[in-house]
Formats: sequence, C-alpha cells, structure tokens
Amino acid sequence: MTTGVRPQPRDAARPRTPRWPVPIMLALVVGLAAVAYRWALLLADTPRTNSDEATMGLAALRIARGEDFPVFFYGQAYMGTLEAYLAAPLVAVAGPSWLALRLPLLALYALFLYLSWRLARRLGGDRWFALLVVTVLALGSDRIVKNQLIAGGGYPELNPVGVGLALLTVDLVAGRPDGRRWRFAAFGFLAGLTVWVDPLLLPYLLALGAVLVGAARRELRGRSGALLAGAAVLGAAPLLGHSLAHGRNPVAAVLAASGGDAAAGWADRLHGGLVLGPALGMGFCAPSHCAGWQLWWSAALPVLLTLAGLAAWRALRAGSAASGPVRGPLHVPDVAVSNPLGHRRVGHPESINGLIADNSAGAVRAGAAVRLALVAGAVGTLAAYTVSSAAGLTPVESSRYLSCLLISIPALLWPLWRAARRPSGEGGPSGEGGPSGEGGPSGEGGPSGEGGPSGASGRAAPVRVAAVGVLAAVLGTAAVATAGTLGTVPENRAEARRHRAMLDTLREQGVRHVYGEYWTCNRLTFAAREEIVCAVVDERLRPGFDRLPGYRRAVTAADAAAYVAPVGSPLAAALHRSPPAGARVLTVDGWRIWLPPR
Repeated sequence: MTTGVRPQPRDAARPRTPRWPVPIMLALVVGLAAVAYRWALLLADTPRTNSDEATMGLAALRIARGEDFPVFFYGQAYMGTLEAYLAAPLVAVAGPSWLALRLPLLALYALFLYLSWRLARRLGGDRWFALLVVTVLALGSDRIVKNQLIAGGGYPELNPVGVGLALLTVDLVAGRPDGRRWRFAAFGFLAGLTVWVDPLLLPYLLALGAVLVGAARRELRGRSGALLAGAAVLGAAPLLGHSLAHGRNPVAAVLAASGGDAAAGWADRLHGGLVLGPALGMGFCAPSHCAGWQLWWSAALPVLLTLAGLAAWRALRAGSAASGPVRGPLHVPDVAVSNPLGHRRVGHPESINGLIADNSAGAVRAGAAVRLALVAGAVGTLAAYTVSSAAGLTPVESSRYLSCLLISIPALLWPLWRAARRPSGEGGPSGEGGPSGEGGPSGEGGPSGEGGPSGASGRAAPVRVAAVGVLAAVLGTAAVATAGTLGTVPENRAEARRHRAMLDTLREQGVRHVYGEYWTCNRLTFAAREEIVCAVVDERLRPGFDRLPGYRRAVTAADAAAYVAPVGSPLAAALHRSPPAGARVLTVDGWRIWLPPR
C-alpha cells in the first residue's frame, strides 16, 4: 500500500512567510532603543530628583521594613502610593536608592510601549502604523521623561493603565468570546486602581466606560457586571478603606489641591492650558520652556482632535449601518479573507463568509468607538486642566497634568496616517482601514478606505503631502526636544555629585539632625537612609511643611542640629544675616552648612 509513496516535508504545501515581519522587527528595535535611552538617563542621574520623589522613596523604605503601609502620599489625603509598593521589594533587597525607586517605572514604560503597539493594531492600524506610534512614544523630552521616570506619584503608571483599559474595551466591544468575564474583571480592577492612584485618568475612564456600557449593557446586568463592580472595589480598596476609617473625602482633597481657591485670570488659564500646556506636556518643547516654533503642536492638536473625532464617528455610523443585526460574539483574529479557513472546508462558504463579515464589522465598530472615546478623553483632560488655576499660575510645571494625552496618540495620528497612505486616485480622508481589528484581512491593512475614488487626484495629492509633512514635523520636533534633554545630563550629574558631597560632609562631621528648606529635607533624609533626618524651615527660619512630622520631633528633641541650604537660596541669605549662635560655617560645592557648636 505504501510502495511508491514519497514522504513530503510537513510544511511543503505551506507558503514560507517571515516569522518576524519587518515592521515588527523595527518596532522591537525602536522599543529597545527607547528603554535603553531611559536606562542611560537613569544611570546619568537624569531626570533630576527632588524631595517629592524622596517622599515616595521613604514610603518604600518603610514598607520594605514593615514599619508603615501608607495609602496616600505622605502629607495629603489623595494620590496613592502604588509606586512605593512596587519599589519596596527592590529597596528591601538592594537598599534605598534612586535607581531602585525608578526601575519599576522603567518597566511600566516598556509595558506602555508594548500595549500602545497592540492598541494601534486593534484600532485598525497596520504594523507600519503601529511602528509609527511606538516611534513617537519612544522619543523623550525633559517633561516626558520626568513624567515617566520620577516616582513623584501617579504619572508613570497612568499611561499603561489607560492603554490597558482601551485594549480591554476593544476586545469586549468587538465581542471577543474568550475570557470575557476575566476581561470585565480586569477593566473593573484597573478602573478602581485609577481612582486610588490618581484622578487624572478619569476623563478616559468615563469615556471608555460609556462605550463599554453602551455595547455590553446586557452582560453588565448579570455576573459580568457583578464581577466588574467587585474588581473595581478591590482596586480602590485602599482609598475606600482609608476614607471609611478616617472619615475623609478624597474628592474634596483633590479639588483643594487643584488650585481652585487661588487667583488666576482666564487669559492666563487659556494660555497655559491651550498654548503652553499641550506642547510641553506631550513632549515637543525644550526643558522647562517652549520656543515659539515649538508651539505649532498646540495649534495642530485641536485640528487633529476634530479630524480624529469625525473619522471615528463616520466609521462608527458606517459600520453600524452596514453590519445589520449581530449574529453573536464571533471573533476571527488575523484571518486572510482569500483563504479564511486554511485547507479545511467547514459549512457552506456563503454562511462562513457572512459570519466573518459580521465579525469584521464588529471589529471596525469597536475600533471606531474606542478611537472616539480616546478623543473624548483627551478633550476632557484638556478642558479640566485649562479651567484649573494651575494652568494659569504654574503652566510649565503643571503641564505634567497632561501626561495622559499620550494615550490618545493612536487616535490622533490615525487621520494623518490614512491620508498619507491613501493612493492619489482616492478621495478625501474619510475612509477607514481594513475590516478587522488588526488593520485589515492580511494583517497589513492597506489603504482601502471607504471614501472610494470620488475625489480628483489633484485634490488628494496636497492632502497627502500635508499629512506626511505633519507626521514629519511631529517626529522632528519631538526629536529636537529629546536632544535638549540629553543636553541637561552634564548639569544633572554635577548637581548629584554636589549633593553627595554635602551628604558625605555631614556624615564626616557626625551630624544626625538637620534643618533645611522643603526641597532639601526629604531628599537628604532618603539619601542618608534616615541616618540623618531633616525638618523643614522657611526663609524666615519658621517651621515649614513636614510631610512626616516625626522628623521634626526628632530634630527638635536633639541636643544640637545643623542648618543646610543651597548657596544663593533665600534660606542661605536668611542664615547669613542671622546665623545660629556659635555655628561653624562650611561651604561644600554649592552648599552652605552651619554646624552646631562642639
């Protein structure tokens, strides 16, 4: 029976395709380069640390020792200490250090890049579009790396959580059948975690939640809804437990911290919120300031938000009109329409194609709905920031409140990408990509828009050139801002050396208790591993704001305490005019130390 039968290689009939397509390989290289760039910055003491980050470090140190388990940032009743809990194992093993505090944040950034790649694909983009998104997010201006790498509370973890919520929403709205209840639970847990950690993500949470409720309201009435609610309570458990135990209202604390009671004119708020804020907060400016030409992004952002919103709305309406009644939550990931079932023939071809078409239409609707939610989240974030007094009083520093806008990059760049990829014979930028959630049947999602060849090629060419120009400007401006960040490295390293020299001098002199300004105290205490403790005084030598009151009690009870102040600071000037009695004055590389009498 087997005579004359030649064995064939198992994969002889299969077409050979590259295991790692070029755009995936390039995205991997870009992602690794982005992480390596930030790792190099950390090793070079960049971005510069401060006492707020040291406060989170002190929380991690105490968690590692089992001495305290803080729910909120010390000294306030909002902003969760998730970063401290993430760093505590490293602090327990390697001891307190800035690197141990920031390594979990670097891992969160790498997760943000990966999830953003996935989101760009799931929203209808091809692999090249996902590569573009990763490239934009790989660049890192001064404000961007501060948001991503400083453990100051809230900012580094919000972006990966936001993208994770968007991915879960796409899967649930598209009707992906596998693990739906666990996806509902994951959405609820991340939502609760967001409420505890930082309220900045609430506009995105509300927009994505509205999409989820609108698409899955039936499921939410049953076990899936109960699972989501229970997981949300679990994620927000630290906040809820603290509020119940202490009778505090975290919403009131957040509103008070937003600067609502401070005076800021509307002209200043609008300038800070709509002109300086977007360019600074999204990484298009030099360190701590924006040149005039770098503000082009603030003018382009409203246009891109409008285009992205219109494109998503049109795709959502077109998908709803074309799909008809939904036949069930069928999900067919990464299928080729030319051969959807491989070498097997199952059922009647027309019925199979009908099911695939229904699923493809559902994926298009899901992607469009989530893109619309990302636009709404960005608009809500901009609006909330603009009406706050922080936008008018401290626009440069408070632009960190716009860090969540990076979550919307896939939605913002989508109209530009569609216009740039559109063949010259096609019409305006109204079309949407391939029918699947992964950017088209082939996985590469060519420019098969819905607009069709209704427009003249002469009109499409300028649109395509303009789109390419804006994309090039995005990459070019962000690259210039990234180069500006590299220019701060020498000064940051020098400042870190000066701080270490001051700390070494205090140790050599046997000092254990110190008075200093706010931006000196907790940084000094954390760097000294609490072997030296510092209490805050203002420029009039009066008690200042101590986030940990125990330090003031220890310094006040000490027999003698030194004073430390940066050269040229208001505190140094005050101590020069009225030095402590009998104090010996040392100048150490940018610092002045008033040692107590022997």
